[in-house]
Amino acid sequence: MCAAVYVLSTVTGYVLTSALLLKCPNLLYRKKRESFVSRHISHRGGESATLIVVLAFIIAVNLGTDMLELDCHLTKDEQIVVLHDDSLQRVSGINAHISDISYAELPPYLCKLGVTFQREYFCEGGEDKRIPLLRDVFDAFPNTPVNIDIKVNNDMLIKKVSELVVKYDREHLTVWGNSSNQIVKKCYKENPRIPLLFSLPRVLQLLGLFYTGLLPFVPLKEQFLEIPMPSIITKLKDPNRLSRSQRFITWLADTLLMRKALFEHLTARGIQVYVWVLNDEEDFQRAFDLGATGVMTDFPTRLKVFLDRNGISKPQ
Repeated sequence: MCAAVYVLSTVTGYVLTSALLLKCPNLLYRKKRESFVSRHISHRGGESATLIVVLAFIIAVNLGTDMLELDCHLTKDEQIVVLHDDSLQRVSGINAHISDISYAELPPYLCKLGVTFQREYFCEGGEDKRIPLLRDVFDAFPNTPVNIDIKVNNDMLIKKVSELVVKYDREHLTVWGNSSNQIVKKCYKENPRIPLLFSLPRVLQLLGLFYTGLLPFVPLKEQFLEIPMPSIITKLKDPNRLSRSQRFITWLADTLLMRKALFEHLTARGIQVYVWVLNDEEDFQRAFDLGATGVMTDFPTRLKVFLDRNGISKPQ
Protein backbone atom coordinates (compact mmCIF):
# COMPACT_ATOMS: atom_id res chain seq x y z
CA MET A 1 0.00 0.00 0.00
CA CYS A 2 2.77 2.41 0.94
CA ALA A 3 4.65 1.61 -2.28
CA ALA A 4 1.54 2.33 -4.36
CA VAL A 5 1.01 5.64 -2.59
CA TYR A 6 4.66 6.55 -3.15
CA VAL A 7 4.47 5.72 -6.85
CA LEU A 8 1.22 7.64 -7.23
CA SER A 9 2.61 10.71 -5.47
CA THR A 10 5.81 10.56 -7.53
CA VAL A 11 3.90 10.31 -10.82
CA THR A 12 1.55 13.10 -9.75
CA GLY A 13 4.49 15.30 -8.82
CA TYR A 14 6.17 14.62 -12.17
CA VAL A 15 3.01 15.39 -14.13
CA LEU A 16 2.41 18.62 -12.25
CA THR A 17 6.04 19.71 -12.62
CA SER A 18 6.00 18.87 -16.32
CA ALA A 19 2.76 20.82 -16.83
CA LEU A 20 4.18 23.82 -14.95
CA LEU A 21 7.43 23.85 -16.90
CA LEU A 22 5.58 23.37 -20.18
CA LYS A 23 3.70 26.59 -19.46
CA CYS A 24 6.61 28.39 -17.77
CA PRO A 25 9.85 26.99 -19.25
CA ASN A 26 11.83 30.05 -18.13
CA LEU A 27 11.72 28.68 -14.59
CA LEU A 28 14.29 26.16 -15.82
CA TYR A 29 15.85 27.71 -18.93
CA ARG A 30 16.95 31.17 -19.88
CA LYS A 31 15.15 32.27 -23.04
CA LYS A 32 17.34 32.09 -26.12
CA ARG A 33 18.46 35.43 -27.49
CA GLU A 34 16.55 36.35 -30.66
CA SER A 35 18.54 38.49 -33.10
CA PHE A 36 15.44 38.83 -35.27
CA VAL A 37 11.82 37.69 -35.28
CA SER A 38 10.12 36.79 -38.56
CA ARG A 39 6.38 36.79 -39.19
CA HIS A 40 6.46 37.07 -42.98
CA ILE A 41 8.80 34.64 -44.76
CA SER A 42 9.11 34.47 -48.54
CA HIS A 43 9.58 30.91 -49.78
CA ARG A 44 12.18 30.98 -52.57
CA GLY A 45 11.43 34.69 -52.90
CA GLY A 46 7.70 34.57 -53.48
CA GLU A 47 5.16 34.55 -56.31
CA SER A 48 7.44 36.20 -58.82
CA ALA A 49 10.32 34.09 -57.59
CA THR A 50 9.63 30.47 -58.29
CA LEU A 51 12.52 31.13 -60.65
CA ILE A 52 14.50 32.58 -57.75
CA VAL A 53 16.16 35.56 -59.36
CA VAL A 54 17.45 38.47 -57.29
CA LEU A 55 14.68 40.74 -58.64
CA ALA A 56 12.12 38.48 -56.98
CA PHE A 57 13.85 38.87 -53.64
CA ILE A 58 13.88 42.64 -54.15
CA ILE A 59 10.11 42.61 -54.70
CA ALA A 60 9.57 40.57 -51.53
CA VAL A 61 11.84 42.78 -49.42
CA ASN A 62 10.22 45.97 -50.73
CA LEU A 63 6.88 44.46 -49.80
CA GLY A 64 8.12 44.09 -46.24
CA THR A 65 9.03 40.44 -45.87
CA ASP A 66 10.94 39.65 -42.67
CA MET A 67 12.99 36.78 -44.07
CA LEU A 68 14.07 35.24 -47.37
CA GLU A 69 14.11 31.45 -47.57
CA LEU A 70 16.39 29.84 -50.14
CA ASP A 71 18.25 26.66 -51.03
CA CYS A 72 21.93 26.24 -51.88
CA HIS A 73 24.03 23.97 -54.06
CA LEU A 74 27.66 23.95 -55.16
CA THR A 75 28.74 24.09 -58.79
CA LYS A 76 31.67 22.20 -60.28
CA ASP A 77 33.91 25.23 -59.76
CA GLU A 78 32.69 25.52 -56.14
CA GLN A 79 30.38 28.51 -56.54
CA ILE A 80 27.38 28.62 -54.16
CA VAL A 81 24.21 28.96 -56.20
CA VAL A 82 20.69 29.65 -54.98
CA LEU A 83 18.52 26.87 -56.36
CA HIS A 84 16.19 24.24 -54.94
CA ASP A 85 16.80 21.31 -57.30
CA ASP A 86 20.02 19.37 -57.59
CA SER A 87 19.09 18.55 -61.17
CA LEU A 88 18.66 21.20 -63.87
CA GLN A 89 15.96 19.21 -65.65
CA ARG A 90 12.89 20.91 -64.14
CA VAL A 91 14.20 24.47 -64.01
CA SER A 92 16.25 24.61 -67.22
CA GLY A 93 15.28 21.57 -69.27
CA ILE A 94 18.84 20.24 -69.15
CA ASN A 95 19.53 16.68 -68.04
CA ALA A 96 22.48 17.48 -65.78
CA HIS A 97 23.37 18.13 -62.16
CA ILE A 98 24.57 21.46 -60.83
CA SER A 99 27.65 19.85 -59.31
CA ASP A 100 28.77 18.71 -62.78
CA ILE A 101 28.70 22.16 -64.39
CA SER A 102 30.73 25.29 -63.71
CA TYR A 103 28.79 28.43 -62.86
CA ALA A 104 29.61 30.22 -66.13
CA GLU A 105 28.15 27.28 -68.07
CA LEU A 106 24.87 27.01 -66.14
CA PRO A 107 21.82 27.38 -68.42
CA PRO A 108 19.16 30.02 -67.68
CA TYR A 109 15.77 29.28 -66.13
CA LEU A 110 12.89 28.19 -68.29
CA CYS A 111 10.34 30.91 -68.99
CA LYS A 112 7.55 29.14 -67.09
CA LEU A 113 7.55 26.94 -64.01
CA GLY A 114 4.93 25.48 -61.71
CA VAL A 115 4.58 26.67 -58.12
CA THR A 116 5.20 23.63 -55.92
CA PHE A 117 2.74 24.46 -53.16
CA GLN A 118 -0.09 25.83 -55.28
CA ARG A 119 -1.97 23.39 -57.47
CA GLU A 120 -2.29 24.32 -61.15
CA TYR A 121 -0.45 27.62 -60.72
CA PHE A 122 2.44 28.68 -62.92
CA CYS A 123 4.86 31.55 -62.71
CA GLU A 124 6.66 33.30 -65.52
CA GLY A 125 10.08 34.82 -65.01
CA GLY A 126 11.32 38.23 -66.05
CA GLU A 127 14.19 39.13 -68.32
CA ASP A 128 16.89 38.06 -65.86
CA LYS A 129 16.87 34.26 -65.83
CA ARG A 130 20.31 33.72 -64.37
CA ILE A 131 20.65 31.30 -61.50
CA PRO A 132 21.96 33.65 -58.77
CA LEU A 133 24.87 33.19 -56.42
CA LEU A 134 24.41 33.33 -52.67
CA ARG A 135 26.80 36.26 -52.53
CA ASP A 136 24.45 38.16 -54.89
CA VAL A 137 21.71 37.82 -52.29
CA PHE A 138 24.01 38.87 -49.45
CA ASP A 139 25.19 41.88 -51.47
CA ALA A 140 21.64 42.96 -52.28
CA PHE A 141 20.15 42.45 -48.80
CA PRO A 142 22.79 43.11 -46.14
CA ASN A 143 20.22 43.60 -43.35
CA THR A 144 17.58 40.98 -44.26
CA PRO A 145 17.52 37.64 -42.39
CA VAL A 146 18.09 34.67 -44.68
CA ASN A 147 16.99 31.08 -44.09
CA ILE A 148 19.38 28.69 -45.88
CA ASP A 149 18.55 25.09 -46.68
CA ILE A 150 21.79 23.17 -47.33
CA LYS A 151 20.39 20.85 -49.97
CA VAL A 152 23.13 18.20 -50.19
CA ASN A 153 25.49 16.54 -47.75
CA ASN A 154 28.61 18.22 -49.04
CA ASP A 155 31.34 19.29 -46.61
CA MET A 156 32.70 21.89 -49.01
CA LEU A 157 29.26 23.45 -49.51
CA ILE A 158 28.78 23.74 -45.75
CA LYS A 159 32.26 25.21 -45.30
CA LYS A 160 31.85 27.76 -48.08
CA VAL A 161 28.40 28.87 -46.92
CA SER A 162 29.81 29.42 -43.43
CA GLU A 163 32.77 31.37 -44.81
CA LEU A 164 30.45 33.58 -46.83
CA VAL A 165 28.17 34.20 -43.85
CA VAL A 166 31.19 35.20 -41.76
CA LYS A 167 32.64 37.37 -44.55
CA TYR A 168 29.38 39.33 -44.78
CA ASP A 169 29.04 39.51 -40.98
CA ARG A 170 25.69 37.71 -41.11
CA GLU A 171 25.91 35.12 -38.34
CA HIS A 172 23.21 37.04 -36.47
CA LEU A 173 21.01 37.28 -39.59
CA THR A 174 21.23 33.70 -40.83
CA VAL A 175 19.63 30.38 -39.96
CA TRP A 176 20.68 27.16 -41.67
CA GLY A 177 20.07 23.44 -41.73
CA ASN A 178 18.28 20.66 -43.55
CA SER A 179 15.87 17.80 -42.88
CA SER A 180 18.95 15.53 -42.66
CA ASN A 181 20.31 15.26 -39.15
CA GLN A 182 23.77 14.49 -40.54
CA ILE A 183 23.84 17.78 -42.45
CA VAL A 184 22.63 19.75 -39.43
CA LYS A 185 25.32 18.19 -37.23
CA LYS A 186 27.95 19.18 -39.77
CA CYS A 187 26.57 22.73 -39.92
CA TYR A 188 26.78 23.03 -36.14
CA LYS A 189 30.31 21.63 -36.08
CA GLU A 190 31.43 23.98 -38.86
CA ASN A 191 29.99 27.10 -37.24
CA PRO A 192 28.01 26.82 -33.99
CA ARG A 193 27.38 30.58 -34.02
CA ILE A 194 24.90 30.32 -36.90
CA PRO A 195 21.45 29.42 -35.51
CA LEU A 196 20.12 25.98 -36.44
CA LEU A 197 16.92 24.52 -37.85
CA PHE A 198 15.56 21.26 -36.43
CA SER A 199 16.27 18.27 -38.69
CA LEU A 200 13.50 15.74 -39.36
CA PRO A 201 14.83 13.19 -36.82
CA ARG A 202 15.04 15.97 -34.26
CA VAL A 203 11.45 17.03 -35.00
CA LEU A 204 10.34 13.44 -34.36
CA GLN A 205 12.38 13.40 -31.16
CA LEU A 206 10.84 16.72 -30.17
CA LEU A 207 7.34 15.28 -30.59
CA GLY A 208 8.27 12.22 -28.56
CA LEU A 209 9.55 14.42 -25.74
CA PHE A 210 6.44 16.60 -25.92
CA TYR A 211 3.94 13.74 -25.72
CA THR A 212 5.79 11.96 -22.93
CA GLY A 213 6.02 15.14 -20.88
CA LEU A 214 9.82 15.18 -20.96
CA LEU A 215 10.26 18.19 -23.25
CA PRO A 216 10.36 20.79 -20.44
CA PHE A 217 13.36 19.01 -18.91
CA VAL A 218 15.48 18.69 -22.08
CA PRO A 219 17.82 21.45 -23.37
CA LEU A 220 17.55 22.27 -27.09
CA LYS A 221 20.41 23.68 -29.16
CA GLU A 222 18.23 24.55 -32.17
CA GLN A 223 16.60 27.97 -32.41
CA PHE A 224 14.13 27.46 -35.26
CA LEU A 225 11.43 24.83 -35.78
CA GLU A 226 10.37 24.83 -39.43
CA ILE A 227 7.53 22.39 -40.11
CA PRO A 228 4.83 21.81 -42.73
CA MET A 229 1.11 21.99 -42.09
CA PRO A 230 0.18 18.45 -43.22
CA SER A 231 -3.45 19.33 -43.96
CA ILE A 232 -2.43 21.41 -46.99
CA ILE A 233 -1.83 18.19 -48.93
CA THR A 234 -5.55 18.22 -49.75
CA LYS A 235 -4.93 21.48 -51.60
CA LEU A 236 -1.90 20.24 -53.48
CA LYS A 237 -3.56 17.06 -54.71
CA ASP A 238 -7.09 16.21 -55.77
CA PRO A 239 -8.73 15.14 -52.46
CA ASN A 240 -10.78 12.55 -54.32
CA ARG A 241 -7.57 10.80 -55.37
CA LEU A 242 -6.23 10.41 -51.85
CA SER A 243 -6.62 6.90 -50.49
CA ARG A 244 -8.14 6.22 -47.08
CA SER A 245 -4.70 5.45 -45.66
CA GLN A 246 -3.29 8.71 -47.09
CA ARG A 247 -6.12 10.65 -45.51
CA PHE A 248 -5.53 8.97 -42.17
CA ILE A 249 -1.77 9.60 -42.23
CA THR A 250 -2.36 13.23 -43.16
CA TRP A 251 -4.87 13.64 -40.32
CA LEU A 252 -2.55 11.95 -37.82
CA ALA A 253 0.50 14.00 -38.84
CA ASP A 254 -1.52 17.20 -38.70
CA THR A 255 -2.94 16.34 -35.28
CA LEU A 256 0.49 15.55 -33.85
CA LEU A 257 2.37 18.51 -35.34
CA MET A 258 -0.11 21.37 -35.14
CA ARG A 259 -0.23 21.76 -31.36
CA LYS A 260 -0.70 25.12 -29.70
CA ALA A 261 0.86 23.95 -26.41
CA LEU A 262 4.01 22.84 -28.26
CA PHE A 263 4.34 26.09 -30.20
CA GLU A 264 3.80 28.22 -27.10
CA HIS A 265 6.37 26.25 -25.10
CA LEU A 266 9.02 26.59 -27.80
CA THR A 267 8.43 30.29 -28.40
CA ALA A 268 8.62 30.91 -24.64
CA ARG A 269 12.09 29.33 -24.79
CA GLY A 270 13.10 31.66 -27.64
CA ILE A 271 12.67 29.04 -30.37
CA GLN A 272 10.80 30.46 -33.35
CA VAL A 273 8.20 28.28 -35.07
CA TYR A 274 7.73 28.65 -38.83
CA VAL A 275 4.94 26.82 -40.68
CA TRP A 276 5.31 26.16 -44.41
CA VAL A 277 4.36 26.51 -47.20
CA LEU A 278 1.01 28.26 -46.76
CA ASN A 279 -0.71 30.17 -49.53
CA ASP A 280 -4.33 30.58 -48.36
CA GLU A 281 -5.77 32.93 -45.75
CA GLU A 282 -7.46 30.16 -43.80
CA ASP A 283 -4.09 28.45 -43.37
CA PHE A 284 -2.39 31.72 -42.40
CA GLN A 285 -5.07 32.21 -39.76
CA ARG A 286 -4.77 28.69 -38.41
CA ALA A 287 -0.99 28.90 -38.11
CA PHE A 288 -1.07 32.17 -36.15
CA ASP A 289 -3.99 30.98 -34.02
CA LEU A 290 -1.85 28.01 -33.02
CA GLY A 291 0.93 30.33 -31.93
CA ALA A 292 3.35 30.06 -34.86
CA THR A 293 5.97 32.81 -34.92
CA GLY A 294 5.85 33.12 -38.68
CA VAL A 295 4.48 31.73 -41.92
CA MET A 296 6.40 30.83 -45.07
CA THR A 297 4.57 31.51 -48.31
CA ASP A 298 4.92 31.47 -52.09
CA PHE A 299 2.70 34.57 -52.23
CA PRO A 300 4.14 37.36 -50.06
CA THR A 301 1.50 39.84 -51.23
CA ARG A 302 -1.32 37.62 -49.93
CA LEU A 303 0.41 37.16 -46.59
CA LYS A 304 1.20 40.88 -46.31
CA VAL A 305 -2.45 41.80 -46.90
CA PHE A 306 -3.55 39.22 -44.33
CA LEU A 307 -1.11 40.46 -41.67
CA ASP A 308 -2.04 44.09 -42.21
CA ARG A 309 -5.79 43.42 -42.21
CA ASN A 310 -5.59 41.40 -38.99
CA GLY A 311 -3.15 43.70 -37.23
CA ILE A 312 -0.54 40.96 -36.79
CA SER A 313 2.83 42.55 -36.20
CA LYS A 314 6.19 41.31 -35.01
CA PRO A 315 6.38 40.87 -31.23
CA GLN A 316 8.29 43.59 -29.41
